[in-house]
Amino acid sequence: MKVSLDLLRSFLAVHRSGSITGAAELLGLAQPTVTAQLRALEEAVGRPLFERLPRGVTPTAAGNELARRVADPLDRLAAVLAEDPSTAYPRTVFLGGSAEFLAERVLPALAGPVADGLELRVSAGLPERLVDDLVAGRLDLAVTSVRPRRRGVAVEPLYDEEFVLVAAPAWAGRLPDPVTAAALHDVPLVAYGEEAPILRRYWRTVFDTRLTRTPSLVVADLRAVRAAVVAGAGVSVLPTYLCRGELASGALRALLAPPVPPLNTLFLAARPGVTGRREVQAVRRTLLAAAAEW
Repeated sequence: MKVSLDLLRSFLAVHRSGSITGAAELLGLAQPTVTAQLRALEEAVGRPLFERLPRGVTPTAAGNELARRVADPLDRLAAVLAEDPSTAYPRTVFLGGSAEFLAERVLPALAGPVADGLELRVSAGLPERLVDDLVAGRLDLAVTSVRPRRRGVAVEPLYDEEFVLVAAPAWAGRLPDPVTAAALHDVPLVAYGEEAPILRRYWRTVFDTRLTRTPSLVVADLRAVRAAVVAGAGVSVLPTYLCRGELASGALRALLAPPVPPLNTLFLAARPGVTGRREVQAVRRTLLAAAAEW
């Protein structure tokens, strides 16, 4: 069987993205070209590799077997072709994550590699959008609060966020110690989103009750939530990495110290085909080492 590398690359892109359209975007090809290459490969192997669905495709058993056999060699070949021995970082790395975590943790950790010549392009977004951008090839790496379940995306735990219930001293002085859910009934709540997912999770796991109130202030940036709470707007729940300085200075006070504080794991996800690249590995290693110190 004579099959060109172009056919195998297109096949693997379809397998990883789950659609011909996504593969075409990833490869920078026209959709009809990818469709024709896929048909040519199926004719060469003598069996269907995908089942066509109303939205996208799903691999057959033969498709999964072929992907298992060719993915690693093709990824290694792509990494070799991308290498430039004249520089430590041959290509630009495209990185995504939440705006707050990028600003407070990720970018300071990557300052050294950037100073040494790494070219980095960073964008903020919500978890679902970040994973879509990974699969489509718009990002190489993403830090996401939801574990990606997409085919071909490499995922590893990066950091466990710990959450703390906080208020400015003026509010903290009016509340009992330890604080209870009932004591917070009339205190304004400051939330990251209209559904207040972080607050609701805290109420459920720490107070063992449902939060039924709507927040008084909603702002889609945890740094703005922090600023509002410091200014006395009310009570909120923040990741400790974001308010450690304010807690140390007294600008914020922790209202409760539960034996097991709520945690949320952040994941480092890499798009298919880039994990072997030298510059991507440099970013990965730097972030994992930094996370161990956070």
